Amino acid sequence: MAKTLIIYYSRKGENYWNGSIKTIAKGNTERVAEFIQDTVGGDLFEVETVREYSNSYMTCIEEAKQELREKARPEIKKMPDISGYDTIFVGYPNWWGTMPMCMFTALEKQDWKGKTVIPFCTNEGSGLGSSERDLKSICKGAKFMPGLSVHGAESEQSKNKVANWAKDSI
Repeated sequence: MAKTLIIYYSRKGENYWNGSIKTIAKGNTERVAEFIQDTVGGDLFEVETVREYSNSYMTCIEEAKQELREKARPEIKKMPDISGYDTIFVGYPNWWGTMPMCMFTALEKQDWKGKTVIPFCTNEGSGLGSSERDLKSICKGAKFMPGLSVHGAESEQSKNKVANWAKDSI
């Protein structure tokens, strides 16, 4: 049986939520990652940056924009080890049309040959943006399944949608 890993980055605290700023205790992407785990099993790996983004959502998005412009690779606390896994779900919020740059840090130096990559993202209307294309350029040698976009403000109510998609993706 294939071994599954769910790698994700998620933001708690201030988030953009249906046109305003709302503080949330659990990040939207983390919630979706847990729904995937509940449905298909697997191990969770949360990408955590060494230098945390600002608690202020507005400042955080400016930090994220600057990282994207610079093609920065923010240092993360621990690199995921994908070697023992066949299927890897990759989750993130859509920041400026793609994944947060810390996801590039976590994914770029991995050996993707023979792996199946299944992307998912949370957003407030921008969908997957260019993240699937970016993942394909990073994860050379991997097979890709169609990604899932979840409206962040609806993530708490998305369990059935996520479960159906995850089952179909495996």
